[in-house]
Amino acid sequence: MNIAVVKPTRRKLDLRNGRVDLSHGAGGRAMGQLIEDIFHTAFDNDWLRAGNDQSAFTVPAGRMVMTTDGYVVSPLFFPGGNIGSLAVHGTINDVAMSGAKPLYLSASFIIEEGFPLADLAKIADTMGAASREAGVPIITGDTKVVERGKADGVFISTAGVGILPEGIDMRSNAARSGDCVIVSGSIGDHGVAVMSKRENLEFDTDILSDSAALHTLTAAMVAVGGTSIRLMRDPTRGGIAATLNEIAHQSSVGFRIDEEKIPLKPEVAAACEFLGLDPLNVANEGKLVAVVAPEAADAVLAAMLAHPLGQEAALIGHVVEDPHCFVQMETSFGGGRIVDWLSGEQLPRIC
Repeated sequence: MNIAVVKPTRRKLDLRNGRVDLSHGAGGRAMGQLIEDIFHTAFDNDWLRAGNDQSAFTVPAGRMVMTTDGYVVSPLFFPGGNIGSLAVHGTINDVAMSGAKPLYLSASFIIEEGFPLADLAKIADTMGAASREAGVPIITGDTKVVERGKADGVFISTAGVGILPEGIDMRSNAARSGDCVIVSGSIGDHGVAVMSKRENLEFDTDILSDSAALHTLTAAMVAVGGTSIRLMRDPTRGGIAATLNEIAHQSSVGFRIDEEKIPLKPEVAAACEFLGLDPLNVANEGKLVAVVAPEAADAVLAAMLAHPLGQEAALIGHVVEDPHCFVQMETSFGGGRIVDWLSGEQLPRIC
């Protein structure tokens, strides 16, 4: 007698009403189902389909760049993005600030028991879309589940690798007196978008996070500026103020910037005034600061203005000799002030 073997049909996760439980991190069938139905579906590529705990990949000849980061933003969803798109963009940007071409990403999730599967799927889908749009795939990762109350929803840890073009070697101690300081666009958008959502504030105009992958912009800049670009930084936590102060101390120089030349949306300025924030201290996730030799500044600025992510770029100041390493700003009222670091955490859980 022939007995037909019927393969059982696997039930898919209930992505509408289901929630993460501890079994989803236990290494068994439930965990495999979570990874397949959410992460493999969202990030789909040949490396993930292989089902290994690691991925082998080919890279061009040259020096490698690697970065790692963690994302704990609150709230998880904010105007213009969520923790997933932020994790992809932020990691790509950390690689791109060296002048490198980002190649691959990894992503590790720490998920709180009880977290809605619908929200997890939305985060993963946004993350997958961001990586595909950037052309930088997520090729490996990990998932852990912790007890209720131990993770505040979900935390994401990432790593990224890239390859440096021949001759490019940007260092944070490379700024020299006379160099030009260029910012790629309006500041403070991300921090204000997150804070407005966190505080349930409504403004007459929508303020959206500027979260974006900047590697195509940096590639355009390097193509015209090459080694004349001393360094690039993305002014995330601490904003423009922290970034310039860090560079000043690492390069043993000072900065003089012009407040009127710093791009700032009127609605962001108004929101900062309402919240008691200095826009120079507010986080950005889709902007960069470049220190460029004066002979190349015009060409680099023109390349930035011609790029969709640099259409508001502006030269905002210069590097100066200063044994005190001060960042000084000429205000819109004609006076001057020192732009200092924050003494504490102005905007916790902003990225």
